[in-house]
Amino acid sequence: MPNRVSHFEIHATDPETLAKFYVAVFGWEIKKWEYPGLEYWMCMTGPQGGTDGINGGMVKRKGAAPAIGAAVNGAVNTMIVTDFDDIAKKVLAHGGIEALPKMAIPGMAWQGYFLDPDHNIFGIHQPDPTAK
Repeated sequence: MPNRVSHFEIHATDPETLAKFYVAVFGWEIKKWEYPGLEYWMCMTGPQGGTDGINGGMVKRKGAAPAIGAAVNGAVNTMIVTDFDDIAKKVLAHGGIEALPKMAIPGMAWQGYFLDPDHNIFGIHQPDPTAK
């Protein structure tokens, strides 16, 4: 389908260290892509050939990490999860920071936002039609 988001990138001061966060919290498979002159890590968020969600990459940041509390400068990725509270605990246990607490999207889901250890904002979303 044309015009559909097909890939994301996370900018990281230290991609190898930040990769450990995403592996520990979300179970992603992250591997350094061996290509001369390019530092790039492939982020597989689900099984190869899967039709749900998208995969992405991680690149070395070309400047300072965003300050905590800074306005968003780019897109925000949101991960669909089966247990918001469990994932939130993992985020905090692995060096993430809560940006906006868990809130109900009435009749749809639980949503919240966090900063990874390099201060990139992301959301977690647990579908729940009884949320209020």
